[in-house]
Amino acid sequence: MTAEPPVPPTSDTAGEPASDTAGEPAQRRRRDAAETRQLLLDAARQRFARDGYAATTVRDIADDAGVNVALISRYFTSKEGLFEACLRAAGDELRRTTVQTPADRVPETIARHIADPGAAGLSSQLSLLLRSSGDAAADEIRRGVLVRSSEQLAAARGWRPGEPGSEQILLRAQMALAAGIGVAVLRSSIRLDPLSSATEQDLVGPLRDLVDALLPPRES
Repeated sequence: MTAEPPVPPTSDTAGEPASDTAGEPAQRRRRDAAETRQLLLDAARQRFARDGYAATTVRDIADDAGVNVALISRYFTSKEGLFEACLRAAGDELRRTTVQTPADRVPETIARHIADPGAAGLSSQLSLLLRSSGDAAADEIRRGVLVRSSEQLAAARGWRPGEPGSEQILLRAQMALAAGIGVAVLRSSIRLDPLSSATEQDLVGPLRDLVDALLPPRES
């Protein structure tokens, strides 16, 4: 990656004081720091997903978040560190979708996340996961997220590493994940109607047909 010019330090921390303020509770300062960090993550996810890594600058992200640009260095070290934090957050959200959901409720959960237009929605997260940064370490994180997520989805339908027939289940799980990514991308980037205007309820039935066709529920 090509590093951006360093940003001079500043005491303007957009709500988080640079030093202790007499009489101000420490809990309030910690809460402001957490909120500022989340603002930067949300703004960066949207920018990276929409414009890509190379075209996004730290000043773009700071302006979108409404905070001082120096806070990116404070909380994430660099633009590269912020991108990796976004990838990890996207991976956490994708894992929650595929792991913390009963197998028979996966279509409903995917539909709910795809229908969420916000920065934390799965469409935004998946768009980010598809964006190459040009950095080998960050791209390896992205690949690892997708590998683990497909394995976890496959495990919910009976996949066990090394067992006969398991590779076919994993292949089908990867195809289901790829289909979900395609739905999210077409919906958020291409604006293909009626897909882009479909409601959560509209999406559930087709997604259930898709997931059940690729990964039939295990017989009890």
